[in-house]
Amino acid sequence: MLKTAASLSRLGTESAFEVLARAQALMAEGKDIINLGIGQPDFKTPAHIVEAGIQALRDGHHGYTPANGIPALREAVAADLERRHGSSVDPDCVVIVPGGKPTMFFAVLMFGEPGAEIMYPNPGFPIYESVIKYSGATPVPIELREDKGFAFDADTVLSQITPATRLIIINSPANPTGGVTPKAEIDELVAGLAKHPHVALLSDEIYSQMLYGGREHVSLLNYPEIRDRLILLDGWSKTYAMTGWRLGAAIAPTELANQIAKLNTNDESCTTHFVQYGGVEGVRGDQSSIPKMLNTLKERRDIAVNMLNAMPGVSCHSPEAAFYLFPDVTEAMERKGIDDLAVFAEKALHATGVSFCTRRHFGRPQAGEKRNYVRFAFSGIDKQDIQEGMDLLGNWIAE
Repeated sequence: MLKTAASLSRLGTESAFEVLARAQALMAEGKDIINLGIGQPDFKTPAHIVEAGIQALRDGHHGYTPANGIPALREAVAADLERRHGSSVDPDCVVIVPGGKPTMFFAVLMFGEPGAEIMYPNPGFPIYESVIKYSGATPVPIELREDKGFAFDADTVLSQITPATRLIIINSPANPTGGVTPKAEIDELVAGLAKHPHVALLSDEIYSQMLYGGREHVSLLNYPEIRDRLILLDGWSKTYAMTGWRLGAAIAPTELANQIAKLNTNDESCTTHFVQYGGVEGVRGDQSSIPKMLNTLKERRDIAVNMLNAMPGVSCHSPEAAFYLFPDVTEAMERKGIDDLAVFAEKALHATGVSFCTRRHFGRPQAGEKRNYVRFAFSGIDKQDIQEGMDLLGNWIAE
C-alpha cells in the first residue's frame, strides 16, 4: 500500500469549488440551478487585454521567463501601485506569480513550521487556514464580527501575539464578508506592531479596486514602518475578470522577494509568458472597465440585500466592497426547524435550486459563536437571476 506524507491530511481545499461541483452535478441531471456560490466575475476580460495576450503569442512570447516575471510587467506593477496608493515600489521587489494563491502559499511556507503560530482572519478565505496547517504551524484565528462590520479589532489582534507568532494575515476588503477594516484600526495595528519586530505581515489586497460609494482603499504599502516585513498580495483576477488567466503579484522587501521567486522556480518555473503581456496591458491600458463593472455589481448587491432583508428571519448588512453577501440566517433556520448550516444549504438547494456557501466553508466557528451565516456571491449572476433566486429562497423560508 502506498504511504503518502502525513502533511497532506492537513491540507484543505477551496470549499466554494465543492459547492460549485455539487451545483454542476445537479445541472447535469437536468435541474435548474441558480448559482450564488462561486466568487467569479461573469464579465469578459477587456478586449485590449485579450488582444495584448494574443499579440504576445504571435510575437513569439511563449517560452520561459525569469522566475520573478518579465521586467516590463514588474515595472508596470510598481508604477500602478504608486499611481493608486502613492507609495514607491522597487520593481525588483515585485514577483509575478500564477494567481493570488501562490503568494499565500509561499508566505506561509516561508514562516510556517511546527512550533510557529500564524494568525489569519476568520471567517476568511479557506486557503489561509489550509496552508497554515499544511506547513505544520498552528493557525490562530482573528475573529471578525458583524458588530464590527467584519473588520478586525487591532487591540484584539495585538493581544493574540506571542513569541511564537511569525506571520499575521490580513484581508481587507474581505472574502467572504465584504468587510473593510477602517484606517483607524490599521493605524493602531501598525503602531502596536512596533513592539513585535519578529512578526511579518501578509496583506491580501486582491479586492483593493472593488470598493463602493467612493470609499478609498487603505493599503499597508502606505506604512513605511512595516515595509521591511510586509508581503502584499495583488492580482488581475477580480479587477479585470481574469480568473482563468492565473496572474498575480507579490510585493515584498528584497530578501523576501528573492525567497518568493525561488519558491516560484521550484513550484512553477515561471508564470505563463504571454499572460504576463496581457497583465502589462491590464495595468497600463484603459481602466474604464473597472467603474463599469463596479456599477453593475453595486446594482446586483442592492437588489440582493434589499430582498434578503425582506425575508423572514434573515438580516444582511450591505457590504462596502468585493462581491459577497454574508447574511445572518439564524432565525430563518429556526423557522424551518433546522439546526445545522449544511443541512439548511442542502435543503434550500433541493427546494429552490439556489446554490450558496455557508459560514462553515470559511473557517472553524469560534468558541461561543452562536449566529449562523451563509455567503452569496453576486459576481457571476445577472440581476434577473438574482431576483428569481431571492424570490425562490424567500418563499421557501416563509413556508
